[in-house]
Amino acid sequence: MSATAVSLPVPRIPVRREPLRDLPVEGRKKVLLAAPRGYCAGVDRAVITVEKALERYGAPVYVRKQIVHNIHVVRELEAEGAIFVEEVDEVPEGAHVVFSAHGVSPAVVDSAAERGLQAIDATCPLVTKVHREAVRFARDDYQILLVGHEGHEEVEGTAGEAPDNVTIVNSPDEADSVEVDDPSRLVWLSQTTLSVDETMETVHRLRARFPELQDPPSDDICYATQNRQVAIKKVAEGADLVIVVGSANSSNSVRLVEVALQYGAKAAYRIDYPDEVRQEWLDGVRTVGITSGASVPDVLVQELMRELARAGYAEVEEVRTAEEDLMFSLPKELRGDRPRGGRGGQQ
Repeated sequence: MSATAVSLPVPRIPVRREPLRDLPVEGRKKVLLAAPRGYCAGVDRAVITVEKALERYGAPVYVRKQIVHNIHVVRELEAEGAIFVEEVDEVPEGAHVVFSAHGVSPAVVDSAAERGLQAIDATCPLVTKVHREAVRFARDDYQILLVGHEGHEEVEGTAGEAPDNVTIVNSPDEADSVEVDDPSRLVWLSQTTLSVDETMETVHRLRARFPELQDPPSDDICYATQNRQVAIKKVAEGADLVIVVGSANSSNSVRLVEVALQYGAKAAYRIDYPDEVRQEWLDGVRTVGITSGASVPDVLVQELMRELARAGYAEVEEVRTAEEDLMFSLPKELRGDRPRGGRGGQQ
């Protein structure tokens, strides 16, 4: 059986262009490099999960959806033997399948079990926390207003935990029209990768209509999403141009572009690869801000900085707003000593 990485162009055709040129501008050129940026603990855990599964069980290992929303990461794992599929019914019976960092609904778990698949759950623990909140509030007969983007894998997984109790609120404007059954038994939860500012605006407008609306037990927007948004706000204040490295289907990467524009950047663009930067973006630009989404390996940022250095942006100033040292343990199936055989037996 064969399958292709989901929702990605296959194969990627490199952008062919002339190297960036070092054109004169008024003042001194420099880069403002946001920190934190790039991989968060949940993404790191998910990517390592696929790598360790390949080592332990041998190729192929199947992955439902993209393990994380980054084209480079998916391509690298495909080269190692991972096969990405849309749904578990595309996976051969009895095979190993990894659930992505965005989480899955109980229906997906049940479907995998019915096919005898050996499932490994790489769901980010912070997403799992939101799942548990949904189960708890549904059990107590609350209506759950889930602030998030309908169709996003994380939202589908969370809503699937309590489909009869969840109503998705996509935007602040939808908060003005959403209908509820009992305003006294109402709670909001959120997708973990949203804009903090927009989410709070949505909640503010919901609470204006429903004063008894309850908050989640703890913040649902993940620490990494918040930290990257705080850092790019600081960078954007002094940047003529902001470049965000991240894929188009990465919610947190797209939010970084929006936040940069809201907080003072004169222009902001998202790219997957450094060769997508256009010369015209740099016209008259003295200061370039750089950051990357939470599913982006730092090698891509380093490549971007080398590209910009050729165009005269060799001076780099790091703008650090937080330190991150959180780590998550691997799924239980991949802890401990590796069995003999397969890739894991090659020491």
